[in-house]
Amino acid sequence: MVVQTPQLVSQNRALDFGRGFYTTENKVQAVSFAEKVYRRRKEGEPVVSVYEFDEKAAFSVCKLLRFDLPDEAWLDFVSAHRNRTCQDEEYELIYGPVANDDIFLTFHLYASGELSKEETIGRLKIKKLYNQLVFSSERAISYLKFTGKLKTKE
Repeated sequence: MVVQTPQLVSQNRALDFGRGFYTTENKVQAVSFAEKVYRRRKEGEPVVSVYEFDEKAAFSVCKLLRFDLPDEAWLDFVSAHRNRTCQDEEYELIYGPVANDDIFLTFHLYASGELSKEETIGRLKIKKLYNQLVFSSERAISYLKFTGKLKTKE
């Protein structure tokens, strides 16, 4: 579905960076997610909403947490959110790699104690991980401007 006005809504599942409006710069990832949601909901059409984002302005006023790599801090942060044990500070923008379906098994093995933190990070670093930028406050969302939509090929 087209999302012209992003909103913060309650999540019914544990997400990488917690509650927020999730975006990416990667078209392949966005299309894949749109098609996945369409197959799950079985209604509407698979589309990707497109936005302009005033990064410079938003990053200068919003509280930002940035992970450039899947490192120990990122793994701890994502694991805590997925386990619903996160007690972090309130960030308005969170940027970093996506713990997508390609690494589900690695996360499962880590969560079950079969992989150490070092082994998990080693496995994640050889994967091609896409990025995500999560808007977790109304102020952060105000820096997004809807510009249109892209239809997927499904």
